[in-house]
Amino acid sequence: MTRRLRLGMVGGGRGAFIGAVHRFAARLDGDYELVAGAFSADPEKGRASAEDLGIAPGRAYASWEEMARAEAARPDGIEVVSIVTPNHLHFGPAKAFLEAGIHVICDKPLTSTLEDARALARILAARMVGGRPLVFGLTHAYAGYPLVRQAREMVARGDLGPLRIAQVEYPQDWLTEPAEDSGNKQALWRMDPANAGEGGAVGDIGTHAYHLLRHVTGLKLEALSADLRSFGPGRRLDDDVQAMLRFRGGARGMLWASQIAPGHENGLRLRVYGAKGGLEWAQEAPNQLWFSPYGEPRRLLTRGGAGASPGAASLTRTPAGHPEGYLEAFANLYQDYARAIRRVQAGGSPETPESPGLAEGLEGMAFIDACLRSSRADAAWTAPSLLEPPDSGVPS
Repeated sequence: MTRRLRLGMVGGGRGAFIGAVHRFAARLDGDYELVAGAFSADPEKGRASAEDLGIAPGRAYASWEEMARAEAARPDGIEVVSIVTPNHLHFGPAKAFLEAGIHVICDKPLTSTLEDARALARILAARMVGGRPLVFGLTHAYAGYPLVRQAREMVARGDLGPLRIAQVEYPQDWLTEPAEDSGNKQALWRMDPANAGEGGAVGDIGTHAYHLLRHVTGLKLEALSADLRSFGPGRRLDDDVQAMLRFRGGARGMLWASQIAPGHENGLRLRVYGAKGGLEWAQEAPNQLWFSPYGEPRRLLTRGGAGASPGAASLTRTPAGHPEGYLEAFANLYQDYARAIRRVQAGGSPETPESPGLAEGLEGMAFIDACLRSSRADAAWTAPSLLEPPDSGVPS
């Protein structure tokens, strides 16, 4: 039996939303054992959270700084840390654990500023442990769905022909009314520039939409025209973003992300059209992928069903017709990062080509930055600061 990787967690204590999701994902395939954590900025809450999770008292830390120092010094210290804090607390912990020689899995977006993202890229490029590189995973969880993997393979294989149009939308409705005024913890930090960064919906869910489009199509952004608006009274960050996209080679696209669209819970949807056909996938029906070859009837491809690609089949845990969903998709990323960490420990490559890493996070921050600059210039066409993610090394 393969030994479980020793996992630590920063954030994700009592009352947190995404921490429990990460823990479920890490447990699902038996790749990790949670042994340490700094679960809250409130030391008492952090200790109580550690007790809930069965963490030994000596490995329940009051701060991530203390945790990074102590775990790096232990012979049985953590091998990888999961960072599940608000956006402004991604950079500090990620930097500390990378510098301590510990692999990192971080929630998205990568950081709250493009400058911090670039700094992390420099640290990761320079950091080696015993002559071996570090793995950095970024949990854009929707990349873990089997049929997203299948769509990506079909595009790469040329099933759609040369791509012409890519449309992605991500509507929600939970901020239609001012949830932050009623003390909703998730709304409070997401609408606070000090915690979320300069982007609201564009950083929270717009980056998910953009990553999904890029991940499936491989199209490289040339320029965008974005209109960010805050419809909620008194809000300092956007709750709706609409963007036109121009890609290298002539393809065009549209992106809409909104948290004020009544009737939508988590409506992430992607449509891709080429000269030979089209694809459509929706997160709320993730086990179905519609393929439309031009001039032929639409075909419904299902997770684990007839026509499943090898890549999609490798991510499928249950028999065809038995639904899988968000937690399993998240777990597929964690499984991929575990394989990469073990590969590095054996002297191999840290790359995770099917699951997002720091390069994708850096590109996501450049996307946010371009949207903000475009919107401030009355939706002027704006090129991203990074035209494509670097394979390694320091970004230009």
